[in-house]
Amino acid sequence: MKSLLVKPVSCLEGRIALSGDKSIAHRYLIISAISQGRTRIKNFPANRDCLRTLAAFRKLGVKIAKSKLSKGSLEIIVSGKGLYGLSKPKSSLLVGDSGTTLRLVLGVLSGQDFAVKLTAGKSLNKRPMLRVTSPLRMMGAQILCRRKPVTTYYPPKTKHLAPSFRFEEYSPIIIKGGRLVPIRYLMPVASAQVKSAILLAGLYASGSTVVIEKIKTRDHTERLLKVFKAAIKVLGNKVVIEGKHKLISPGVVTVPGDVSSASFFVVAATIIPNASLKINHVSLNPSRIGFLKVLARMGADITIKRDVGFDKQEPMGDIWIKSSRLKATTVTRKEIPGLIDELPILMVAACLAEGKTLLKGVGELRFKETDRIISMTENLKKMGAFIRVVKSKESDDIVIQGVKELKGAKVRSLGDHRTAMSLAVCGLSAKGKTLIDDFSCVSKSFPKFLVILKDLIK
Repeated sequence: MKSLLVKPVSCLEGRIALSGDKSIAHRYLIISAISQGRTRIKNFPANRDCLRTLAAFRKLGVKIAKSKLSKGSLEIIVSGKGLYGLSKPKSSLLVGDSGTTLRLVLGVLSGQDFAVKLTAGKSLNKRPMLRVTSPLRMMGAQILCRRKPVTTYYPPKTKHLAPSFRFEEYSPIIIKGGRLVPIRYLMPVASAQVKSAILLAGLYASGSTVVIEKIKTRDHTERLLKVFKAAIKVLGNKVVIEGKHKLISPGVVTVPGDVSSASFFVVAATIIPNASLKINHVSLNPSRIGFLKVLARMGADITIKRDVGFDKQEPMGDIWIKSSRLKATTVTRKEIPGLIDELPILMVAACLAEGKTLLKGVGELRFKETDRIISMTENLKKMGAFIRVVKSKESDDIVIQGVKELKGAKVRSLGDHRTAMSLAVCGLSAKGKTLIDDFSCVSKSFPKFLVILKDLIK
């Protein structure tokens, strides 16, 4: 573990371009691997998670050439094998702690005629998988997982009833694909990863697979499948995909800058005095910029300009941010899926906003690399924040009363990259020094974070 000492700064200024968006990069690589033709992917991020996906498909027999690393990104060329061209690997697929790799690859493997074992890292081994294994079993995949009983207690008014027992499933996972049947699936949990796994499996089913979302989640998979000529339709909150259609490579695609990585710099430039920052060519997918809308609602000085010519792929553009005085807001349950990864850094912004901020329905934060409700609330309290969690059977809500300033403290990342980077930004605006016990975990998604940050500090 490598600790990080953060000191307050008085100015943040400059212009940056970020390595490719992690969510988009995973999907471009996966879809390229099962398409016809070669795909050149520009600005592919060289973070730990995306390299896990790259390594997995190489083991599945896909030829992937990559250029030299430049500013945290690669240019890779994927020689697609088609829907049925993957090969049985000689050993297990190691996905590390990349939940996107594990869940999306399961969707593809559901349609193969061989068995594969997938093993995960310590953190991902604790994350629930029944949400994705259940619908894939309904489609015909054979899946074996590690199972553990889960106890759900009733609220006090019905405490006379016995506890309700069920099982949850975890990696490692053994999956054997085969002939899949289409399903019509109403998503019980708002999860873009689960939706994507079902849609990828739907490519192999005989007929129309339908996924219906109660709350709309990020739509990268739908967009990129269209780019590769899949027979897919999006009708409001319903996605319909026809199986047995070949995917055709568009030739060259570009991964926009990672908007989740950008969120740390956006908030930093908002809360640090005398800040002025421009972020170039970052993802502006409407399903991913919910945090920008929330910050604008809080009074952040943010200007957006879209790049021309990327309408048929993933939209991107430039963001300008200046120091601002923030006011509290309420983030509704419906907004949460569109900013789930940015909630930790939004909590930092809320701590320094005037008034009381309410974040509603944030329970999914408990199922990330760590329980981010615990990691962020406990650390922010150490730094002087007034923050509490209101928990009920239906929801986890967070209430934050803004303060004029936070103070430096010894804090813990708990091995979570987004917690670590959020605390670093918090430390830049706090009074005194902040010591983060383990900062090496940021390499999971953003290995160049500190390099870029140091260049902006004036």
